[in-house]
Amino acid sequence: MKNQLKKKEGTPSSCESAALPSKDKMLLEQIKAQTAALNLNNVTRTMAYLNFYLHYPEIHWAFLGHVVSRNGGWNMTDLKGELLVKLLNKRRREDYFLFLERGNWLIFQDIYPQFLLYAESVKQNRNLFYLLPYLHVSVFMEVVWNDFWNRGDSYTLAIAQVINEQSYLEKRVVKNPVYQEKVLFTFEFLLQELLSFNHILFPYSEPDHEGGTALVGMTLDYFGSLHERIVLGKHLYRLLFSDQRLWRKVLGWCIAQPHTGSRKDYWPHLFNDVHEGLPGTIYKRLKKCQLKKGFPRFYSPRLEFAWKNVVQEDAEEGDWFNRWDVIYYLEKDHEKKSGDIEDDYCETLENLEFAASAKTAFSK
Repeated sequence: MKNQLKKKEGTPSSCESAALPSKDKMLLEQIKAQTAALNLNNVTRTMAYLNFYLHYPEIHWAFLGHVVSRNGGWNMTDLKGELLVKLLNKRRREDYFLFLERGNWLIFQDIYPQFLLYAESVKQNRNLFYLLPYLHVSVFMEVVWNDFWNRGDSYTLAIAQVINEQSYLEKRVVKNPVYQEKVLFTFEFLLQELLSFNHILFPYSEPDHEGGTALVGMTLDYFGSLHERIVLGKHLYRLLFSDQRLWRKVLGWCIAQPHTGSRKDYWPHLFNDVHEGLPGTIYKRLKKCQLKKGFPRFYSPRLEFAWKNVVQEDAEEGDWFNRWDVIYYLEKDHEKKSGDIEDDYCETLENLEFAASAKTAFSK
């Protein structure tokens, strides 16, 4: 792979399909149409990842992407939930949503065609990855998919996809001047990072746990760092796939609980998709992830009622791959992370509630 990547440096990642046989052109159009049909919103994308993984469990990123995408949906609906409405004005919340939605949409339109091309390769029992450039997929992934077709190394493919998707977002979203001005450099976004609101949660069924669902996960400390995002992706992969017992529990929960975007999906004892409280009322209801007796649950709406579907502009052209040494991210990480996150997450909820209550009180 190292030698192949060295040869590919500087090679264009897209080309015109005019010279292709008609059956290849037809396949590409089918892939584009199917991807567009499922790329409507966070819910349709998230469930598409899971459905693909259930058919092709060797493609580990599809499951990792599903669970992380659930978190993206929860972050989106938080912006219309009970607490952030008190902390952020309407314009800021809309800017944050468009930022999250653009990234979510971009990743899907890049990676799902790869999945569909793999499925067709399996169906035809032949390597079709020569078509990846016609789907504007990085030459980095063309090398990786060819390697996977020959060796079947699910780990290498999954981590390569982490590298690819985060690198794909770097210029299009993270370094985009518009999003930097409206989101990444704002006081509110920096405050969220400071208070560790960037948790990635993996729910799983645990009958003895309050609400019947326990959480493991990790926290992204600095979203603006490509390196940090790739390393976190590797840690999340290891957490999800190194323990077969945990993997089965998380997968079982995901299959049993359709994604709605509401945090009620995993903790209905704390969240509800119906607003139970009185408008404008300040509550201090939470202590160690337990609601005080008689207090309403936090409002966490379903995505379909929180945000309308967004018509996106075409993805920006260009291939991020210009350095073969990104291959060193593929080295296995043997550092074991516990994934213990519930205490930190509960503390975050308390901090968020305190901040919302304080701002409401001072604004009166």
